[in-house]
Amino acid sequence: MTGTSAGESAGETLRLFVRHLGPERGLSQHTIRAYRGDVEALLRFVVGPGDTPETPGVLESSPTPTLDLATLRAWLASMAADGAARSTLGRRAAAARTFTAWLHRTGRATEDPGLRLRSPKRGRPLPAVLRADQAGALLAAAGTARSAEKRPEPGEIDDNAAKLSAAVTLRDRAMLELLYATGVRVGELCGLNVTDVDDERRLVRVFGKGGKERVVPYGLPARNALDVYFAQARPVLARTGSPPAVFLGARGGRIDQRRVRQVVYDAAEAVDGAPAVGPHGLRHSAATHLLDGGADLRSVQELLGHATLSTTQVYTHVSVDRLRASYRQAHPRA
Repeated sequence: MTGTSAGESAGETLRLFVRHLGPERGLSQHTIRAYRGDVEALLRFVVGPGDTPETPGVLESSPTPTLDLATLRAWLASMAADGAARSTLGRRAAAARTFTAWLHRTGRATEDPGLRLRSPKRGRPLPAVLRADQAGALLAAAGTARSAEKRPEPGEIDDNAAKLSAAVTLRDRAMLELLYATGVRVGELCGLNVTDVDDERRLVRVFGKGGKERVVPYGLPARNALDVYFAQARPVLARTGSPPAVFLGARGGRIDQRRVRQVVYDAAEAVDGAPAVGPHGLRHSAATHLLDGGADLRSVQELLGHATLSTTQVYTHVSVDRLRASYRQAHPRA
């Protein structure tokens, strides 16, 4: 069993842990929210088996519990019994390991039981990817779907509404071109600032997971789309006080990830026979097409910002499937 700081409630320990995640670990806000929810669930599992809406302050009124390997395994087992996916269990195990390591490092625990906690094995399904012709059709369809973002506000002058709609269309096309050209994550795209784009050398500076910086090249189609967007669309979208973001929303703020996802989904839906893909599907497609075109695995790893080569290798499975199909079709003794 582990021992914790005397007099510190479970709620206070949770708040201090969450406070440490951002500046010390450099995790994204999305990951911090997920870890906070996971650790809170773990603490409630231990201290509040009778926790109900009538006892909302159970974490504030209870001391930080002692944790051991059996407790952590029982927590994961209870969620598995409730039908939690393996990917969910893996993330929660990772959150528990991060939490117990922090408890031990800060003197709140005499040992770290998370060191012996294994994540459940999970399958790695092949990602849905577009064929090269489907990717081209998707990019050609960019901006053709009429989204709620383009509809004029009540009383808006028609001419201004038309300009806004045209600007959003050009922005959507530039976003899709850049997503496919670089394989960046949607959060990385939304975080881009104007100074991160080197138009002359066709490079974009990206800040990925953990604040890691990398430089990614992009091709002429993306450059042309960006040039048109910067010249004709961004000035229409920008407002007084707009951030230095590359991509702006219709109200002048930094583009939201949900909006980018909707743009990709709408464009994919307009392509006959294309799988339903979002921004991550374009990332998968870009990686697969790079490998199909002869790029080496290490280069693709660097472009995508993967910490380990094993993460990138999933794309080789897709390419091998296509190679096998071509072999069977072409080889006389297949």
